[in-house]
Amino acid sequence: MAASEETSSLFPIFILTIMALPLVPYTIVKLCRFASKKAKSIHCQCAVCERSGKYRKSIFKKISNFSTWSNMTVVLLWVIMGFLVYYIQQISRESQPFDPYSILGLVAGASESEIKKAYRKLSIQYHPDKNPDPEANLYFIEFISKAYQALTDPVSRENYEKYGHPDGRQGMQMGIALPSFLLNIDGASGGILLLGIVGVCILLPLMMAVIYLSRSSKYTGNYVMHQTLSSYYYFMKPSLAPSKVMDVFIKAAEYMEIPVRRSDGEPLQKLFMLVRSELNLDLKNIRQEQAKFWKQHPALVKTELLIQAQLTRESADLPSTLQADFKKVLEIAPSLLEELMKMAVIPRNQQGHGWLRPAIGVVELSQSIIQAVPLSARKTTGSGEGNAPFLQLPHFSEAVIKKIARKKVRSFQELQDMTEMERAELLTSIAGFTPAEVQDVEIVLEMMPSMTVEIICETEGEEGIQEGDIVTMQAWVTLKRRNGLVGALPHAPYFPFHKEENFWLLLADAVSNEVWMSQKVSFLDEAAAIAAASKAIQEAKEGSGATVKERSSAVKEAVAKVKSGSRLVMGKFQAPAEGNYNLTSFCLCDTWIGCDKKTNLKVKVLKRSRAGSRGGAIAEEGPAVEDGIEEEEDEEEEEYDDYESEYSDDSEDEQDTKKKGVVANGAAHEKGSGSSSEEGSGSDEE
Repeated sequence: MAASEETSSLFPIFILTIMALPLVPYTIVKLCRFASKKAKSIHCQCAVCERSGKYRKSIFKKISNFSTWSNMTVVLLWVIMGFLVYYIQQISRESQPFDPYSILGLVAGASESEIKKAYRKLSIQYHPDKNPDPEANLYFIEFISKAYQALTDPVSRENYEKYGHPDGRQGMQMGIALPSFLLNIDGASGGILLLGIVGVCILLPLMMAVIYLSRSSKYTGNYVMHQTLSSYYYFMKPSLAPSKVMDVFIKAAEYMEIPVRRSDGEPLQKLFMLVRSELNLDLKNIRQEQAKFWKQHPALVKTELLIQAQLTRESADLPSTLQADFKKVLEIAPSLLEELMKMAVIPRNQQGHGWLRPAIGVVELSQSIIQAVPLSARKTTGSGEGNAPFLQLPHFSEAVIKKIARKKVRSFQELQDMTEMERAELLTSIAGFTPAEVQDVEIVLEMMPSMTVEIICETEGEEGIQEGDIVTMQAWVTLKRRNGLVGALPHAPYFPFHKEENFWLLLADAVSNEVWMSQKVSFLDEAAAIAAASKAIQEAKEGSGATVKERSSAVKEAVAKVKSGSRLVMGKFQAPAEGNYNLTSFCLCDTWIGCDKKTNLKVKVLKRSRAGSRGGAIAEEGPAVEDGIEEEEDEEEEEYDDYESEYSDDSEDEQDTKKKGVVANGAAHEKGSGSSSEEGSGSDEE
């Protein structure tokens, strides 16, 4: 029993060690991540965004941002570790080895007269006859008297000097790092204690693991339910128009779990009347259409109305109960839209191609939700461009757009191409903006990204592409802003959560509505982009047999490109059958309207020869692509066929879209008669 009491002090040391092993490195990693965060502001500084409060760094917001479960757990564990350190120090002081010289205040080897003198001095201070304090009496009996006896008795003194203990040689004691009460298991209390230990150490972790696995099995790595992915895959169609993407999007299992209360009926009815024009109802049979709309599943009705409240900016008047549901719908919307995009471009045929039309529709819906712009605003006008790009600017409205249109500024590109002074004069004199409002517009225009894409398709180690070859696509996507930033958060004052800019690079054949390659691109994590580009270039150069010096030079050049605002996108696909293919690379932004970029690319696939000879040019592009790729002029070829928004005057089922229109800057417009000569050049950047 005594031994267990002495060794039970090892238990807090054991617990402290177990806690410190994971906690110390985890804390260091978190501190390093916090220190590595850029102090430079990367969000919009316009007055509208400031009033939204999304980026306001108040003391309460700082506390709420810090008060995450992980941070609070780390703090709690460090408090426990501090308490254990203090407790161990107290135990170590109480369990110090018996040292009579130290107790009497002497040095080792003191003479007998010095020992007696020290004893008399301490007796005056601690003797029961001199000091009535019980603690002083205990100290005198337990320590001073024993120390004096150990040094004055010849045998005890000899044992101490020889073995370090007055009683002579001491045997080795073995202990266990457990508290003493766990070792005293006897009777009924021992059985209860044993059951408690089994429950806490075995059953509780097992139950937590079962609960975690049962919940995590419902979700993917992107925290989207598997049931949602199944629904998206089933309802995704190759000819899905942008307006129909909404019908698929709201069928997420997460939205179906949102409760529909009886008290929601009246507010949803009012909201329906406000957004009815955006629901694509047939006005000729409006009563039947309304009845059909309300016969849907209540969760679908509620979700669609709440999303329309975001698109039409009618969410301010929602009651508090609907406000909570409204924020929940928007909070998970970016993740759901990303998974919906993946379902659109996932391989659907033997060639491993996805679908272009629904992919562009998903991006358009994402842009509209983030910028709170109605889908009807994307409908093309006489100039070939809708009002959606204008409405994402602060202080702009339909009335302002009509006013500046009278001054021949009908497209968003025309507004961007104006000088700052010309825009200021236009907005102040025609639209009635104040200087502060004009400055807000300039801030947002400076934040908007401008994209360029340099793309090459080739077969590694060969001069041409033959059918069945594995083709490597290498694309450099470059982002420029007028304010000099590369990674930034978009201007989105009506979206209540932080949303990062993401870009989707699609290599597609618009005529056949097929996506050959797709990849998401982000400009915020520069370190990850440098690592990915370095690895890809290194592997590509090694495969081509380049020397070490050439590989090093290529990697350095790639790193410099990434630091200047470019991202490398590489992928492989199998060459199709022999023929000439008019492909288009779409660089689509999921947050900004009017920042999408298209680049035409002609790929010539040769028939595979028996001897395996490889001749002829294969990929034809505009001036941005070099490496001796020959440009092919074929005026008799079928003109480039492109995606056309569902909001144009054409029917969504019309497949003959030749010579009609292309997507430029996120909106569709008709091409002029002279556009065929530009397409023949092999590169069309709009």
